[in-house]
Amino acid sequence: MKKYSPLLLGGLALISVFSCEQKVETTAQERPNIIFIMSDDHAYQAISAYDNSLIETPNIDRIAEMGMLFTQASVTNSICAPSRATILTGKHSHLNGKIDNLTPFDTTNVTFPQLFQDAGYQTAMFGKLHFGNNPKGFDQFKILPGQGSYYNPDFITKNEGKIQKEGYVTDIITDMTIDWLDTERNKEEPFMLMYLHKAPHRAWLMAERHLEEYTTKSFPEPKTLFDDYSGRTAPAGETEMNILKHMSWSGDNKLSAETMDELGLPEIGPDKARLINMMKRFTPEQQASFDKAYGPINEAFKKAYPNMSEEETMRWKYNRYMQDYLGTIASVDENVGRLLDYLEANDLMENTIIVYTSDQGFYLGEHGWFDKRFVYDESFKTPLLVAWPGKVKAGTQSDALVQNLDFAQTFLDAAGIEAPSDMQGESMVPLLTGQEDQWTRDAVYYHYYEYPAEHMVNRHYAIITQDYKLIHYYYVEDEWELIDRQKDPLELKNVYEDPAYAEIRAELHQKLDELRAKYKDNSELSQGFVDQFMEKGGPDRTYGVDQISKEEMLERRRKVEEKQ
Repeated sequence: MKKYSPLLLGGLALISVFSCEQKVETTAQERPNIIFIMSDDHAYQAISAYDNSLIETPNIDRIAEMGMLFTQASVTNSICAPSRATILTGKHSHLNGKIDNLTPFDTTNVTFPQLFQDAGYQTAMFGKLHFGNNPKGFDQFKILPGQGSYYNPDFITKNEGKIQKEGYVTDIITDMTIDWLDTERNKEEPFMLMYLHKAPHRAWLMAERHLEEYTTKSFPEPKTLFDDYSGRTAPAGETEMNILKHMSWSGDNKLSAETMDELGLPEIGPDKARLINMMKRFTPEQQASFDKAYGPINEAFKKAYPNMSEEETMRWKYNRYMQDYLGTIASVDENVGRLLDYLEANDLMENTIIVYTSDQGFYLGEHGWFDKRFVYDESFKTPLLVAWPGKVKAGTQSDALVQNLDFAQTFLDAAGIEAPSDMQGESMVPLLTGQEDQWTRDAVYYHYYEYPAEHMVNRHYAIITQDYKLIHYYYVEDEWELIDRQKDPLELKNVYEDPAYAEIRAELHQKLDELRAKYKDNSELSQGFVDQFMEKGGPDRTYGVDQISKEEMLERRRKVEEKQ
């Protein structure tokens, strides 16, 4: 962990007084601005404030240097659109209705930007929302349709309709954000700004300026790159996000169709089509840069592959993954720096809350995986860095169990806006302002639903404390897993049946039941989501790379129902 020296942040007036019993008192002029910066699939391991073994991110680190770094921040459901719905509504997926990427977002939900707008804040969103084309509560928005494109992206805008911008998406989103701050906002009134990056989401196309550097780098491997999943329940071994087996040669590792054909490599998922579709957006100049960087990689691979072992192939695919993934993060860090520089140059630091986070974590080879979804740490935990000059002591760290569920109520509390009674999070303001004794949460709740679907991670819910995780896999499995987070930080061993943990297991079961009741989740509700899936036709096709059939899916489900 990096250690920071507190910055000299004198002369900053106190804006308001906080207590656990009294709402924040602010005047219109004192209300803080809020800038919420979120990237997509940005692993905390790829931020040097947490770990600098893979990449240096000096600009993102600046936020931690000015404020607080959270080491145990997490999500309630580790997948993109549901995470964003939880952030906007302050509710778990089962209440806001956005349980997976496919389920439509219920637009009757009240979101915290609507409350800010109603309270007189100027509101704007730029970048990746991932669901819906007309976000509520924003005076201005320019958002990517769906996943969006890395190069020459389209945007859905509030005032101009659909537009296309030439260039690299991370730069363009930042241009739009700074332009709004500089030319559109009323400089006499507070603002709430959401600055949302597509990067580093799959399929990891870095900016032209980073191609030469990052495509020639080598990166250290995680200790569990060759995990065989023998110490845990079946779902860990059945998932389809292993780098060797399930990462595509072309769409992910950037091998050309010609290279694949010459070597007789099988397609994995969309594979060739994904890369071809990405390149269709290139200008001739962009295509030339791409060919210059990846041409030599293809040629070298064609020579090496016939003599490569599985272990060597895994290592090659891992390093190719890291080159592209981290290359996209390089531009995120640069552009966060551009925004911070603008804020400093325009005297906007002193009364502004700046948050950097991701919609969830991501596996960077841990357990041999890419992607997210599981409640294991690299997916469940998410980066969180918060600066609030004059309120948050510079260079501090918190190990509190906070979640993306808490953002809405934190922002509302800081702005002195009353939160709806049905929001389920807790304000982090006491943690940020040195009143840790007012934070009493000792466990968080997690529930993942998107199965059967890409990557085939079984549905599960869990309770997580500082010391343990108790996980229940259901739907086509009915298995329990207990992880000792202190003795087994790599999360390799299920100790659920170990007699030494019998008392702890019983305590966690009781606390899990209490949490599920508190958050209004239960088995009937979970089964309801299953029933909705079945009513829509159920598993009417094969699933995943390994092609599980409808008949097999139904048979596995029947066995679980019999067991239950």
